[in-house]
Order: sequence, then C-alpha cells, then structure tokens
Amino acid sequence: MQFFIEVVLPLAVDKTFTYEVSEAEFNYVSIGIRVAVPFGKTKVYTSLVIGKNNIPPQLYTAKEIHQIIDEKPIVNEIQLAHWKWIASYYMCSLGEVFKSALPSGYMLESETIITSKKEVEIDENELKDDEYLIFEALKLQSSITVNDVVKILGKKTVFPVLNRLLEKGALQLQEEISEQYKPKQVRYIKLQEEFLKQENLAVLVEELSRANKQRELVLSYFQLQAKEKKPISVKQLIEFSGSSSAIVKTLIDKEIFIEYFINQDRVIFEKDNDSHFTLSEPQQKAFDQIEESFVENDITLLHGVTASGKTEIYIKLIEEQINKDKQVLFLLPEIALTTQLVQRLVAYFGNQVAVFHSKYSNNERIEVWNQVLENSEKAKVVIGVRSALFLPFSNLGLIVVDEEHEQTYKQEAPAPRYHARDCAVVLAKQHQAKILLGSATPSLETYYNVKTNKYKLVELTERYGNVVLPEIKLIDLKDKYFRKRMNGHFSDELIAGISTALELGEQVILFQNRRGFSPYVECITCGHVPNCPSCDVSLTYYKHKNQLRCHYCGYSIANPTHCHACQSVELTTKGFGTEQIELELKAIFPDKNIGRMDQDTTRGKFGYEKIIDSFKNREVDILVGTQMLAKGLHFDNVTLVGILNADNLLNQPDFRAYERAFQMMTQVAGRSGRSEKKGLVMIQTYNVFHNTIQQVLSNDYSAMFKEQIYERQNFKYPPFYKLIKLTLKHKDYDKLKEGSMWLYKVLSQNLPMPILGPEEPAISRIRNEYIRTILIKIPKEKNLSLTKKTIHKIMNSFEAVAFYRAIKVTINVDNY
Repeated sequence: MQFFIEVVLPLAVDKTFTYEVSEAEFNYVSIGIRVAVPFGKTKVYTSLVIGKNNIPPQLYTAKEIHQIIDEKPIVNEIQLAHWKWIASYYMCSLGEVFKSALPSGYMLESETIITSKKEVEIDENELKDDEYLIFEALKLQSSITVNDVVKILGKKTVFPVLNRLLEKGALQLQEEISEQYKPKQVRYIKLQEEFLKQENLAVLVEELSRANKQRELVLSYFQLQAKEKKPISVKQLIEFSGSSSAIVKTLIDKEIFIEYFINQDRVIFEKDNDSHFTLSEPQQKAFDQIEESFVENDITLLHGVTASGKTEIYIKLIEEQINKDKQVLFLLPEIALTTQLVQRLVAYFGNQVAVFHSKYSNNERIEVWNQVLENSEKAKVVIGVRSALFLPFSNLGLIVVDEEHEQTYKQEAPAPRYHARDCAVVLAKQHQAKILLGSATPSLETYYNVKTNKYKLVELTERYGNVVLPEIKLIDLKDKYFRKRMNGHFSDELIAGISTALELGEQVILFQNRRGFSPYVECITCGHVPNCPSCDVSLTYYKHKNQLRCHYCGYSIANPTHCHACQSVELTTKGFGTEQIELELKAIFPDKNIGRMDQDTTRGKFGYEKIIDSFKNREVDILVGTQMLAKGLHFDNVTLVGILNADNLLNQPDFRAYERAFQMMTQVAGRSGRSEKKGLVMIQTYNVFHNTIQQVLSNDYSAMFKEQIYERQNFKYPPFYKLIKLTLKHKDYDKLKEGSMWLYKVLSQNLPMPILGPEEPAISRIRNEYIRTILIKIPKEKNLSLTKKTIHKIMNSFEAVAFYRAIKVTINVDNY
C-alpha cells in the first residue's frame, strides 16, 4: 500500500503538494511537522505537513520527502484552521500565511557543501585555471562552501565551473541543514561530590592554602550556597567573590569544580508584590456589565473615554481567566505601547507574561512560541502586536484588542494583508473564547456592529479618580498669521501655554503627523522641487543630516546648494515635520530638554523604551512626535498637548479621513491631564468651524458617527459594502495602462456591482514601477465567497495572457 502526505510550502503558491512516504513515516508524521522536500531542482526546508492519506494523486506522481525535521508538531489544528480561513478570506495562498506566521528562526537554512572524490584520479593538466583553483583548495581542506568558491575565484557566477568539475567526477555536493534557533545556555558549577564530606573538605582547604585566590573562591562558593540554596552560576560566583573566570577554570581543570549548562529563557519578568489595586465604582460597574454581556454574547465593545482606566478592567478580566487555567492574548496596535503595558502587567502577573513582536530577536520569539505551544505557566498572558495572532494557542479563554480602531492592525505588505482585529474575532470563535474590543474612539464598523446588535456595548464615561477631561482650545492660524502673532510654526497662545506649563514643572506633548524637517525644498526662482528618480514623490529634507531623502525607497542626496533646473541659489523649505519643530523649540526654549519620537528616532530594539522612560522620569520637558504618541501612553505630569496643524489630518484622499482625524485628535488630547492637574489641549487650524474639529471640541463621538455613517451609506462604503482593491504594477507605463484596462473591462462584464478604476493613486510610481488601482465594491446582499471565486478566475485568465504576465497584481481585501 502507498502512503501520502500533503505539504504546504512557504512560497506564494495556491495549492499544496503531495509527497510519498514510507509506512513508518506515515504513522509518525502528524499535523504541524516540518519536513524537507524536493521542489523543482532544489530542496525546500520548513515545509509544513497539513494532512495524510493513502490515496495517490491522479494528475501527477508524488515525490518522496527528503527528511522529517521535527519530533513533535510545532503548530496545532486550530492554528491551521485559522490560517486556512485567513488564506481564503484575504485571497492569498496558504504558503504566504505560513511564511508570515512562523518565526523566521523556524525557517531552516540549507548550505551546499563541496567535497572532493578521493577515489577518482584527476589529470590536473586537463583542468582550466578556475577549476584548478577549486581543486587545489579541496586538497588543503576537506570541504568548502559555495561562498568559499566565490571568494577563491573572485566572481559571483561559479556554478558553471562547479558543474564542469561535477561532470569530470572531481567533486561531490551535499546539502547541510543548519538550525537557526539556539537555546540560551547558562554555565553553572558545583563541587565534586567527594569534597562534600567534612574530612575531604578540610584536606582541600589545606591543599589550597598556598593558592589564596582559589581557596577564597571555594569559600565564597560555600557562603553563596548557604545564602541562595539553589544552583550557582559562574557569573553569580564571580560577581559575589570578586574573582575571575581564569581562577574558576583552574579549579575545573583540577577537578575540584564540575561545570554544567542549563537552558534559560532569554526574557524573564519579575512580579511586584505591591501592584494590587481595587476597581473604582464606575470601573466595577463596567466590569460587571462585561461579565454579563459575555454570558449572552462572545464579543463586547468597551467604549471608555481616555484615561478612564480600561487597563485595570483588562487586568481583572485576565486574572479571572488565569484562575480558570486559560490563556489570554492581549493585542496592541504599536510596539511603542507594549513598553508601558508590559510594565503594568508584569508587575501584576510576574513571569506569567510573554511578549511577542518584531523588535524581539528570532531566538526570543521562538522561546515564546514554544512556551505558548506547551501551554506553559510562563505564557499565560501574551502581549503582542498583530503577528501574535499566529501563536499556537490551545487553551485560549480571552482576547483583548486594545485601541481596536487603529489602522496599524491592518497588514499592508507582504501578503497576507489581514486585519488583526477581524482575524482575532474569528480566532476567538474557533477557541470558543470571549473577545473584548476597547477604545475611546471605536471604528465605525465596530460601532455599527453594536448598533445592529452583533456586539454588546459597555460604556465608561468618567476618567479614573474623577479626573476631568481636558479643556480644548482652538487657535485660528489664519488670524494669527494675519496679526503677525506667529513664531515659526507656533502661535503666541501656544508658546504662552508651553511657558506656563514649564514654569509649573509640568511636561508638554506636541503632535505633528509628519517626520523629517520639511516635506520638500523649492526653488523660489523657477519653482523646481527635487523629486526621487525612482518614485513620483518629492524628497523630504532632513536638516540634521543635511540631506534629502525618499520615504518610499530610501534614495538620498546631499542637500543641494543651487537649483538643479535653473542654477538659482534661492532655495527654500516648504511645510514642516517633527525635526523642524524640535529645532524651533530648542531656539525658543534653549534651557529645556526637547525629545522627539518618530520612526527616525525609534529604530533600535530599545528605541521606544529609552524615549518613553526618559519622558516618564521627567528628564525631557517637551516631547514632539508623530501618531506614535496618540495611543494609550500614560504620563502623569503632562498637562498641555498641542496639535500643530489639524488640517494635515483632514485633507487626506481617503474616505476615512474625517473619522481618522477625529480619532487621532481625541486620542492625542487624551494624553493631557491624566492625574490631579487639569489638562489643556491647543489645536492650531486654518478651519476652526470644520464639523470634525467641532466634534473633537465637544468630544461628541455620536455626532461624528451619525454624520460619517450617513456618508458611507450614500457613497457605498463599509460597513454597507465590502471593498477589494487590486493594485497593478509594472515598469512599462503603456503595458500597465493596457493591462489594467483589460482587467477592468472583464471585471465589469462579470461582476454586477460598482467597480472604480483603473485609477492612478496619489503616488503613481514607486521604485520605478508605475501603479494603477481598481476598487471593487461588493454589496452586503451579494455572496462574498462566490464573488471572490469569480475574481480568482478572472485573475487566472489575466495571468494566462502572455503579454500581461509580467504585470504584478496584489489583492487587498478590506483595504481600509
């Protein structure tokens, strides 16, 4: 009888492959095992087994697997079901989901090892010069790699040379797999058993009487053991005794000490016994309502104003789940937010908390993965960004999605282009778990689900400790510029407000949602603006580095001294970013510490922590930042928040612009006055009577919701219509134009629904590729899965046309 397994490859393919295995392998292999399999002329590693059967494939011959890698599954069946749903809903391949889900440390690397054939005699005179060099290298060492051959020959194309030597029988190739993950091992020591006896110990001390440092180290070992009463690491002993590793090595060589290694977690948290708290009356009421809502419904929205103490409610709900021996997933939109939240949760739950995000190393992420897989006590609560959804939970009781409205929950590239909040809802259903969505400014889609009774609503309308909401003040920039009451980009009122706050020893946050010094440099004489040669976008000016840089492809040039078009030296900067604000503040307040928090200043692993900690410790007086500042951060001493140009948020080519502007301004305003001191928010704008700004002024979410939901219904946007966006890219403008038009016509003929396009987006060329987009609006009454199948068929037809095959097409479901 033949036995077969189905394997998913970590490649962008739309199907699984079947491989033939022996009966022993068939009985051994189960769901979630990684195997090495032949694929084309190469071997592919970390392919994942997703099923087994004894029915041979009809259309092709199954191949044999090369190697079984794991002893036990690294994923579970619920995970695979969830991944299949993501692949189906977001119209991508299972391989793409697999590649995105597994930590890269699980992607094994294979290396080609080249060795000589000793049994074959080769006439060296027949070898060419480059062949002779490799042959001689193999005489000096037993094996070399392809990279070694590249260095020996001094050229990149070496495979033709290797193929000639293979044909002559001079060498052979082998594949060697190297596991990227290595557990952290800590070096421990213990005394030889014979010296634990009293009489032998006295002899040992006598023997070491002339070696004072060695004797002191042995005595220190006994002191430390009496004190700690647990295994002693070499590092611990050296620090305690003030000795050196050389003396430890001498004692090991003398067989007085025995060294051994213990695997240790790379990240260890410690509990704070003083972290317990009791909920306030409004919090307790909200907590009880959430408990009641979970009885009838699995999904609840906690709509609480900023600083209302939502985190304390989350902690109590998490504690309840841990007492039931359940796992909890706590999703956050930004890595920046994990810093403060981890401190809060670790203080309360200790080493039951695990953290999972991209700033952690591969090894750290694999350790968290294994802890979740084993349902370990060290990972009862997992805090993470959207990628934490893919962890191998087996006993999930609760998912908390904090700041659920945030657009960073949506993955834009690469595939799968999933939305973490929506995937979390499906994951919770698969685990029969509860899900709590929390926000001060919920997304329209979530609030609409509340209005249509899909979700339950719990409201928290008071700030914690009866702290009043901040006063919001609008500053009319038109009037200020007309009256010449501006200093750079600061109105006289904002400068006076900052001065007052600083005099009182309080801190200030200033928000500008654009990084760099200036969005572009312009020639006053001819109006020329330096653009990126690869993208249709102006270069952003950075004063600190004195360069112009493209935010899309990374291209940079030195800041020009004259215009590239007319040679004029009259150049000026237009607009402003966080770097310019920082420099202006240093000129206005030279004796104050100014900090900046944007993508340019938080690149390192601990970039967020350093900035947040220094601001929390009051080492920084004024913090300037982009949207990173807007979410969930808590600073007791901030009393003034300034929004420097609210119109930037409103004037965006996006149907969600007004909703997002309201959310951003409300969230930024919420950073102010979070303790006893009353907060003040100053919003600088050219349009003080704009509806959205007035809604922020009165903190009227309901009015914003009614206005925007009416617009959405009128213009056929979510939540009334589903959106699928097709993005086409190619270096040839005419071919792209023709191909996108062909695709649009076929879609229009086969889908009886609104289809917009093909349109050029605001930035119509990136990395030398022109871009066109087609937007498909699917009404609620239409069958979504059938519509997606039709789109898939049309896409297959498009790829079958040889002329259009080079055009890249990406599908983005729910692209908003």
